Amino acid sequence: MKKVIVINKKIKFFKKKSINVDGDKSLSIRFILLSSLSKGKCIASNLLRSGDVNSTINSMKKLGIKIKVKNGYCEVNGKGLFGLKFKKNLVLDSENSGTTARLILAMLSYSNHWVKVIGDKSLKKRDMGRVIKPLKLFGLKFKNNNTKLPLWIKGPKILKSIKYNENLGSAQCKSAMMIAALRANGKTKLKCLPSRNHTELMFKNVLKIPIKLKKENGFEIIEIEGMNEFNKFNYKIPGDISSASFFIVLTLLSKKNDLMIKNINVNPSRIGIIKILNMMGAKIRILKKKNYKGESTANIFIRSNRNLRGINLNSKLNSSAIDEFLLIFLVAGVCKGISTFKNLSELNKKESKRLDWGIKILKMMNIKTKRIKNDGVKIWGNPNLKLNKSYVIKNFLKDHRIFMVSTIAALTLGGKWKINDANCFKTSFPKYLDILNSLGAKYK
Repeated sequence: MKKVIVINKKIKFFKKKSINVDGDKSLSIRFILLSSLSKGKCIASNLLRSGDVNSTINSMKKLGIKIKVKNGYCEVNGKGLFGLKFKKNLVLDSENSGTTARLILAMLSYSNHWVKVIGDKSLKKRDMGRVIKPLKLFGLKFKNNNTKLPLWIKGPKILKSIKYNENLGSAQCKSAMMIAALRANGKTKLKCLPSRNHTELMFKNVLKIPIKLKKENGFEIIEIEGMNEFNKFNYKIPGDISSASFFIVLTLLSKKNDLMIKNINVNPSRIGIIKILNMMGAKIRILKKKNYKGESTANIFIRSNRNLRGINLNSKLNSSAIDEFLLIFLVAGVCKGISTFKNLSELNKKESKRLDWGIKILKMMNIKTKRIKNDGVKIWGNPNLKLNKSYVIKNFLKDHRIFMVSTIAALTLGGKWKINDANCFKTSFPKYLDILNSLGAKYK
């Protein structure tokens, strides 16, 4: 039976509270994969223990890597670039994780057996073609012409270096090519539209891999010299900005509250939501900023503020907030004036069709919205919005972000909400409900 959560009371006061959120998912997955290719024992603290990270760990264990995890402490015994073990009839299950599925394909380059990569019902609907195309150029082989899971893959031991233009702004595609380039003979050169840059920072500042990075005419140019083994490393994983964003908006839209969220990854390629909300009038502050192995970490301070204004967003900010647009739409719904967002086709390629769902939830709350050309949406905000009806959220393919944004809407705007698939948040943020509890949220 599917678990259901019911919320019929707004959250009350939690003034001068501070919280920590779970470790960054992107960094946790990359740590597991890259430490497996190192030479020696790697250690991470504050590793995220979510469904997506667990699927990555389970896949690497099936490839012969010894991994121990306890209380956020993770120990990985790396076997080097060519130390993975490939058994016959090997099946790797990425479950709900698009990042795991796309990056794991690049890890399988020298298997002399076909390896099958599978996923859950939601992941099977997501296109893998953006990764398959460049990986084939490296020399990897795929059965049939499928671009969706399940996929069968094998490849030569040594890959060919490539030159490739990545025009989607996909960090997963870029990272898959960078991982494949580690085993390529020669120099791989990538020209990519901007996207989150965690893999580049880890290559340069943690793994010390020969890599050149520069910006040119709005693109990121990446050059990687292949066939360079790298040594063991340790890593302290900061909190996830995507997880923190739910509490940023919870505080912003509630009454007379303020909140400090500690030790968050504020990489410039990830803090689009803070920039966008501040453009709307939020006045969110980034405090005690530090540099850790190329990544920026800081505390985030938010104060309640419903005196917000609509925005005509420049789509150049889309990639730095792509996982947070459901929250941004919710805030736009209570702004004064009209908000316009464009070029958001990528939202409908996530766990669910998030652009469609964002519009559906706003219309359910009687907020005027309109789909516009270029995969955009126009939202007429209502600063005096008060909800008093019943709302049911279901059939959203267990998309964790739809579940969580629905809880934020319920806790800040009112009404009686019945939200299905209430365990799905565990794929990315296992402590989510515990933190809501600590702030005084009431639900059944």
